[in-house]
Amino acid sequence: MKIFDAHTHLNDEPFAGKTDYYLQRAQELDVLEMAIIGSNKLFNQTAIELAQKYPQLHAVIGWHPEFANEYNLTAEQELIAQLQLDEVIAIGEIGLDYHWPQNPQPAQQKELFARQLDLAEQYQLPVNIHTRDAFADTYEVLKAHQPHYGVIMHSFNGPLTWLSKFLDLDCYISYSGVVSFKNAPDVRAAAQNTPANRLLVETDAPYLTPEPHRGEQNEPGFTHYVAAAVAQCRQETLEQVAANTWKNAHEVYRLNEKN
Repeated sequence: MKIFDAHTHLNDEPFAGKTDYYLQRAQELDVLEMAIIGSNKLFNQTAIELAQKYPQLHAVIGWHPEFANEYNLTAEQELIAQLQLDEVIAIGEIGLDYHWPQNPQPAQQKELFARQLDLAEQYQLPVNIHTRDAFADTYEVLKAHQPHYGVIMHSFNGPLTWLSKFLDLDCYISYSGVVSFKNAPDVRAAAQNTPANRLLVETDAPYLTPEPHRGEQNEPGFTHYVAAAVAQCRQETLEQVAANTWKNAHEVYRLNEKN
């Protein structure tokens, strides 16, 4: 069995200096490949460095909405140069986050989001989308800019109405540890109703630890438990979910073209 963690932050501080340890733990849980996600200048660079060192890791780089105030011409020029590296497979995580009042204003977030969608189109890359308390605006920006090279809705936590809308935009839907939470019936219903060819699993580690490890620090290997929770929702085997999500991750991230 092979499991692909479609969105993880192995480049984040809790994992610093312990990459080999966490990769070994992941391997023991059948998690054999990962997308390492950037969000600003530092984390974009560290995602790339990990992808350059480990062939099973792939860099997804971009500017998270909470860092919109730091994005400028210099940042964009650096991002464009990095997007052309072989280790970079997508732009992300990008999108909108209206949850925290200290975040940049929505207009500024939407401008950065739209700009990065245009860069993804220019460089023919898929996009990995963060949306929090912003489904309507995220949908409208995506619809207006119509990405043609793949869209991943990261850690999807919406009801069936929003699932349907994002599926209509041909998005892939990625589920994190939230799908295992007892207080997340909407997420479980969405996982149950996502077409098999649009389904992904992720950890978003070190965040959103799934059951049975909730309360501990999350890690990429725990994608195993996310996939198991998705399988339970769908009344499928873990092996079925692992195989489908492995195939889908390779398709949306266009890894088959790189091999």
